[in-house]
Formats: sequence, structure tokens, C-alpha cells
Amino acid sequence: MTDTKRLLQVESVSVALGGRMAVEDASLTVSGGELVGLLGPNGAGKTTLLRAVLGLAATSAGSVTATGTVGYVPQRHEFAWDFPIDVAGVVLSGRTRAIGWLRRPKAHDREAADQALELAGLTDLRRRPIGELSGGQRQRVLVARALAAEPRLLLLDEPFTGVDVPTQDLLNDLFGRLAADGRGLLMTTHDLAAAARTCTRVVLLNRTVVAEGGPELLADPEQMLRAFGLDRAIGSVRAEAGAAA
Repeated sequence: MTDTKRLLQVESVSVALGGRMAVEDASLTVSGGELVGLLGPNGAGKTTLLRAVLGLAATSAGSVTATGTVGYVPQRHEFAWDFPIDVAGVVLSGRTRAIGWLRRPKAHDREAADQALELAGLTDLRRRPIGELSGGQRQRVLVARALAAEPRLLLLDEPFTGVDVPTQDLLNDLFGRLAADGRGLLMTTHDLAAAARTCTRVVLLNRTVVAEGGPELLADPEQMLRAFGLDRAIGSVRAEAGAAA
């Protein structure tokens, strides 16, 4: 990827939370056409780094440069699913920044929301109250809400956690199509095998960036030990990474 297509540059970023360094001297990039997996153990700082990119976590050092609109898909438990609204309403809320507070959506806003519903396979569920959705459907709603903003860069925080296999397959296909369309995606995930199959590049994080490279990196026992502190499913991941290489 050339620098002209670079959508995100994180350079030597540090974030302190509760008196300790949650992220320290971390650097990474995402370019258009890439699906970058951000992997590491619990407490490694993955979500904190995404929040720093969004400006939701203050950095104590370093810089973040993002080009174009940034979309964000939080972990599913962070959304109020008991709120009385339907699927279409949630997805349209992804246009709030473009519409402005207390203003009515325009034709383009509704078109962008409709396209996002279609991309996420939710058109038939547009009038379903969100409280009646399954876990996989809820995850697709969050993805569609982010896509309604028409982002060039999409940040995804554990999008596969707690979803069924058909939803995983649908999301993997969607993320691949978005990358092929020139968008950049940065995704945190605990699913090493899925990352080996679907990501164009992976970044191993344990407060700082331990290593980065192609998906075959996930079959490197030395790097995995450095990132996770233990030998985690190296045999199965080696097979997946070999198939993806």
C-alpha cells in the first residue's frame, strides 16, 4: 500500500489509565484495502488503543492521524438493547454527526442507512424492535450503524464474540468486500484461527506492539509467546495461517 492510501497512522502512542500505562509507545498503520487484526491477551490495551484513535481516551504521548470518516463498532454489551427503537432507527442514528442534532435526516441520509442495512443483511428486519434481536442480529445492527456514516476507516472491537457461525461467515464476507472496495479496517479479536484466515495483516499487542506482519505471524511460536505469554493453539493456527498465506 502506498502512503497516499494510508487511512490511519498511530505513532508512539501511550495511554495511562488509573495510574498505570495501558498502552505504551505503540505504533501501527492501516491503509485502504487492508483488514488488520489487532490481537493480544485480555488487558493488553486493544480496546484502549481503539478509543485513543477515536479521541475517547487521552494520550500521554504520541500522535494519531486518521484520514476521512471513521466508523466504530463497539463491543455488543456497550449498547442499550432495551431502548425502545427499531433496527432502522438505530442504523439511521449512525448519521447523527452528518445530520446534526435536532435536524431531520435528508434523502441522502436515508439512502446511506438503507445501503448499510442491505450490506449487513438487515433489510427484512428494519422494523424489528432491537430488544427482540438475537446476538448475531444485534452485532450486524452495530456494524450497519457504523457503515451508515460512510466511513473510509472502520474500527471493530471484538465483532465475533458470542455470535453464531452463520453470522461470523456473513461478517467475514462483508469485511472482505469493504476492504476490496478500498476501505481500511482495524479489528480486535480473540479468534486466532479466524484472523489467520481473513486478515491481510496482523498486529500483536501487549501494551506495546510486539510484532506485526502477514497472517503467517500467528503460526510463529516465538512471537505468540512474546505476545500472549503462553503457547496458545499454535498447532491449529499454523494450519490456518498456512492456508491463508
